[in-house]
Amino acid sequence: SPRLPRRGIPEGHTAMSWLRELADRGIRTRYAHNADEARERIERELAVIEEKDFPGYFLIVHDIVKEAKRRKILCQGRGSSANSALCYALGITAVDSIFYNLPFERFLATTREEEPDIDVDFDSARREEVIQWVYDTYGRRNAAQVANVISYRPRSAVRDAAKALGYSTGQQDAWSKQIDAWSSISADETSDVPAQVIDLANQLIKAPRHLGIHSGGMILTERPIGEVCPIERGRMKDRTVLQWDKDACEWMGLVKFDLLGLGMLGALNHTLEIVAEHLGEELTLDTIPKEEAAVYDMLCRADSIGVFQVESRAQIGTLPRLQPRSYYDLAIEIALIRPGPIQGGAVHPYIRRATGKEEVTYPHPILEPVLERTKGVPLFQEQLMQMAIAIGDCTGDEADLLRRAMGSKRGIERIETLREKLYAGMAKHGLSEEESDAIYLKIQSFANFGFAESHALSFALLVYASSWLKLHY
Repeated sequence: SPRLPRRGIPEGHTAMSWLRELADRGIRTRYAHNADEARERIERELAVIEEKDFPGYFLIVHDIVKEAKRRKILCQGRGSSANSALCYALGITAVDSIFYNLPFERFLATTREEEPDIDVDFDSARREEVIQWVYDTYGRRNAAQVANVISYRPRSAVRDAAKALGYSTGQQDAWSKQIDAWSSISADETSDVPAQVIDLANQLIKAPRHLGIHSGGMILTERPIGEVCPIERGRMKDRTVLQWDKDACEWMGLVKFDLLGLGMLGALNHTLEIVAEHLGEELTLDTIPKEEAAVYDMLCRADSIGVFQVESRAQIGTLPRLQPRSYYDLAIEIALIRPGPIQGGAVHPYIRRATGKEEVTYPHPILEPVLERTKGVPLFQEQLMQMAIAIGDCTGDEADLLRRAMGSKRGIERIETLREKLYAGMAKHGLSEEESDAIYLKIQSFANFGFAESHALSFALLVYASSWLKLHY
């Protein structure tokens, strides 16, 4: 596997010692209020990063974010990277994981083989600038984007089969529009499509059709990337694309950097610029007044069209019932209206408890510190891990294994050993078998739908900022 490029590491430093130096600077600026606690936590994170030999990855992400900020391009890390205090200290993410007590293992556990995964959102109108800067800085031969292999689905298969058999364009479209299924094409739902077209189309299903570009994945290497995998020019100007998709890249040990575009960051930037130009008020995402009551009044009235994440019909229906009054309430609002919590039956109990219509209860007193912030209703993947740690005496790494094993189809064997450990821990805490079963069932049903708390908190920042700007401007 090719190594990552080394760039910007000063003379006399290794990648690791330079990362420590940057972390130290970050602690002094972003963690000045609780430097000792932050230093202890970040030391623990750095130890894992050193053991896994990942410092280069963090240095590159830090470099890219620093350059974006220098160019005044709005950006923020999201997803599981917000569980890391180091990422906050380096200015990659905007969520203080120590304050919210987020487990680092959800982002990077010692049991994981693969590289860490930091997704950074950029103002979508200016993301291309960042991508081009990466190409120019690391070299055209050492950077390329990950491909997406687009395979045949029923509609495209019918369209191309009809085309190959000489039918007109209008006829190809008409037939392909009759197809609803995602996996196969049967004759009964396609009454007037010729059997020969259906037969040919069925042979095409799942075969590769063409290459696309992955939405934001870039691969960087120290030696020329073409020695590892052929690259080709993209259709877009100044873009080069690998001929592999992200799974193939991961298998080969190529490290992917996700540079994603987010329209809302563009809208926020546009608004801040207009406000500065016309009113002379220089605001940034950091200096917008926090926790303003009128912003929450507006959201409680479900006046949320045009703001981030909470303008769907389901969200507009939930806002007046939930009555969010704080930043954390917004994170919960984002996490609640998802397929998982809705199927898992978490939405109504939470709303009833939040509005005082139902008493807050906990499956066991030990779990109160873990579930207190969500009124005894588990909502987040991080809580699943903290439950396993609190009541099952698991380590953070084991708790992350449990979360991943429960969430995957292939994790059945791994669950068994962890399950024994969990039950042993629960027995030690004096739980009866029925109580243990009930808690295990809760953890299990929730593993499939839990949302990452770090992700909800990252997005809540943008919900608040867009709501504040909507209210005032």
